[in-house]
Amino acid sequence: MQRLSIDAIVSKIEAEQVFHAVAEDYSFTLKIEKYVPYVCGAVHDGHQFRKELWDNCLHSEYDRWYEEDPETKNMVISHPILIAGCDSRFEYDLNRDPDNAVFDTAWGKQLWEKPLLDSEKQKSLQKHTAFYKVVDALMSKLESKFGVCVVYDMHSYNWKRWDREVPTWNLGTSNIDNDRFGDIIESWRKMLLSIELPHNIRQTALINDTFQGNGYFLKFITKNFKNTLVLATEIAKVYCDEYNQINYPEVVSAVEQQLQVLIPKHADEFYKRFKN
Repeated sequence: MQRLSIDAIVSKIEAEQVFHAVAEDYSFTLKIEKYVPYVCGAVHDGHQFRKELWDNCLHSEYDRWYEEDPETKNMVISHPILIAGCDSRFEYDLNRDPDNAVFDTAWGKQLWEKPLLDSEKQKSLQKHTAFYKVVDALMSKLESKFGVCVVYDMHSYNWKRWDREVPTWNLGTSNIDNDRFGDIIESWRKMLLSIELPHNIRQTALINDTFQGNGYFLKFITKNFKNTLVLATEIAKVYCDEYNQINYPEVVSAVEQQLQVLIPKHADEFYKRFKN
């Protein structure tokens, strides 16, 4: 892995080079082992939290972990193109638009003891801007090279906070073209349903049950790249104890091993259907 500037990362993408890099400010990583018509993303995987914000934050390290999407990067770690956030969404949220990416309250909670300074907000927003500059370059390259692309936008959610039965997997599709992509969306749902998890963990996969796919990562790509499908894919946090901050690595591994097979299979199905 290399530490690279944003301009250097963009230049490597434009030159169609393979590389594995962390942004020079350590805000995100990008791996490109091979140029293929699909991308895996884990924008909420990050847990880093800028030290100058520690004393002003009203929430503990556990509180932040609880609202992040731990292990989502590891679930897709084997795939040839993977972009993942390193910073906590408590600092800035890559899945929100720039005007709302740094927030004062979230999940019904006040975040800061004192309002953030404009300079503190700008430092975070610069990282948000840089990330999307790279996303734009990456998707431009893939659409121009292959004609179409599919993005597996990986997230997780706290299923125990719901007062009803919720699915193991949820696909959010309210902001994508369901008329055009409906069959391939359903194919992805069925593949997720086929995943087998340890300890008799219940397997269900539904569409727009808990979340509807309203994230900025999906909206940004969908708006700017007309032949790219973004699949907002949420797994319930059955792979950890969300109240005691314990990850279950054997469950994460089971997901990762099966997605090694299912994602390329689905991406190939997508490419063959929509490449012309």
